[in-house]
Amino acid sequence: MNKESAEKRIKQLRKEIDDHRYRYNVLDEPILSDAVYDSLFHELTKLEEQYPELITPESPSQRVGAKAAKRFEKIEHDSRMLSINDVFNFEELEKWEDRLIKNGAGKAITDSGYFVELKMDGLAVSLLFEDGIYKRGATRGDGTIGEDVTSNLKTLDAIPLQLRKNDINKLLCNRGADKALYDKFEVRGEAFLLKKDFNRLNKEREKQGLALYANPRNIAAGSIRQLDPKITAERELDFFVYSIPTKLGLEFHHQEHDLAECLGFKVNKNNKHCKNIQEVEEFLKYWDKKRESLPYQTDGVVVVLDDKKALDRLGVVGKAPRAMIAYKFPAEEATSVVRDIIVNVGRTGKLTPVAVMDPTVIAGSTVSRATLHNADEIERKDIRIGDTVVVHKAGDVIPEVVESIKQMRDGDEKVFHMPKACPVCGGKVTKKVGEVDFYCADKNCSVREQRQLEFFASKNAFDIDGLGPKIIEKLVEEGLIKDAADIFVLTEGDLNPLERFAEQSAKNIVSAVERSREITLERFIYALGIRHIGSQTAIDIAKSFGTLDNIVSAEKGKFDSMYGVGEKVAGSVYGWFQEKNNLELIKRLKANGVKILPYHSPVRSQKLNGQSFVVTGMLSSMTRDDAHKKIVENGGIISSSVTSKTNFLVVGEEPGSKLEKAKKFGTRVLSEEEFLKLVK
Repeated sequence: MNKESAEKRIKQLRKEIDDHRYRYNVLDEPILSDAVYDSLFHELTKLEEQYPELITPESPSQRVGAKAAKRFEKIEHDSRMLSINDVFNFEELEKWEDRLIKNGAGKAITDSGYFVELKMDGLAVSLLFEDGIYKRGATRGDGTIGEDVTSNLKTLDAIPLQLRKNDINKLLCNRGADKALYDKFEVRGEAFLLKKDFNRLNKEREKQGLALYANPRNIAAGSIRQLDPKITAERELDFFVYSIPTKLGLEFHHQEHDLAECLGFKVNKNNKHCKNIQEVEEFLKYWDKKRESLPYQTDGVVVVLDDKKALDRLGVVGKAPRAMIAYKFPAEEATSVVRDIIVNVGRTGKLTPVAVMDPTVIAGSTVSRATLHNADEIERKDIRIGDTVVVHKAGDVIPEVVESIKQMRDGDEKVFHMPKACPVCGGKVTKKVGEVDFYCADKNCSVREQRQLEFFASKNAFDIDGLGPKIIEKLVEEGLIKDAADIFVLTEGDLNPLERFAEQSAKNIVSAVERSREITLERFIYALGIRHIGSQTAIDIAKSFGTLDNIVSAEKGKFDSMYGVGEKVAGSVYGWFQEKNNLELIKRLKANGVKILPYHSPVRSQKLNGQSFVVTGMLSSMTRDDAHKKIVENGGIISSSVTSKTNFLVVGEEPGSKLEKAKKFGTRVLSEEEFLKLVK
């Protein structure tokens, strides 16, 4: 191919590659496979190697090509990169709006409303284009002077190296604005790291024995400030535009986002125009609950007065514009001091250490206790009484102590040891070989009995509405119930005399008990609270045996031969049904009117016929139990661990070691979205 033909082909390749970049990164509508894209890119680089004089700065091949810098040069921004003031609750947001109205923005608010943007947890940067070509990239710095990171930002696929000339006339409000686009044009946005890439980088570091990164934001900031652009490229950062400071005569802030997308930039599709502060509140509430489902981290929402003239007229106070505010979501991590470590006793007798801390606000609620899981976790994390610790809480998840801040120790901290006697009944504490948990060996321990009754009445068991922990505690104290069978002989007369018990409350509980007398076999097995038996194993047992009588009369070998049931679980179930006291409880439950229905298959289709599934991590649109239900209804099989026979692993956030096992066995991994499509 001669030079003239090569030049023509190179232009075609660059256009096609840039079109794909735009479709893939901006529109999320790729029409080329990765293999096809790679082939086009390879052809381009080969032609440019043959004719190096045809290489231009905006060529896709030049994203990673600059030499490592010895240091970053300082750059003065054409206009100051401002900060944004924060508010931490809706009441403060309303007060901010009141101040805008007092400053004369009432009509602008009524007419144009607000544009709300998810606040990315990354690094703010400025991009400068001249004649439509990317020329310079800089960090925010102190707002006036930043650092020249042009070569590093050039490695980001989400940043176009040449502005696209899409239909922009309808967005531009004055003649000559299009000239400014291709003269000297600036955009500002956030460079950030996706959660999946954060996890990938940490796994690589773990394999190399290196310390793990703390969070995606730190990596994003550190990646942009790498002296070698090749290292930045390896991090695979993303980028969203959030403003265009170049004067183009746009009327509304949301038009800056529309224009940026037309020019080939990525903008956040979750951003929204809100007519008033009430719609803003709905947006905040929605994303406060749903933000864990996002592929990136966000710590809040930026609320912007959409009318640009009013926004500019209101001006700046200090380093922040009056007409913009950042609403911060309740933090999911906070610090506190461990004042004591107590031990709770569960329904199976398991002892769980709990940190008693100074009250601290996490995820919008005040927390004073957090789980420490078990003695091995305490030792591994080196948590001591008196430590300043990091506590994590997401949504309705139980607060957890993540780590201690060891550099804050003063020498008065105390090492914790598990008790040798049950803190409730004084019974012997045991620990089986190969297990991490300690147990109270006394089956008559009062707390164990109460916890078992709470479990028996819970939603996934007998689902007795209104019979919560406090009422069960009162019933036990008064001697009205000793075991689960006693629940079914309670009368309104038994309940009415109890302190703080209104007549209607007594009637409601008796009615709820009456409704729960009929129960399916699998829910009944689960309600018994047999050690190692979760809801799915209860279904497996019910499915295998069909009726309760078949379970009671079965030999141990029948349990051993069940699919997906190991020796430990089989022994636990068989042993429970061999104990005289347990059989007596079942007899009394039946005598008191409990009807146990034979197993009826919940399978509605054979779409997943016989396919084995494991679900791991936190799902955003459903609980893990809901996912299990969908699998069973479609004929699939659920397992708790990944083996060579597992067909699918459904992965949510923070999947843990099961993902590595799946990769080892070649198990097909499904995202939550892929799983939902499969069971639709």
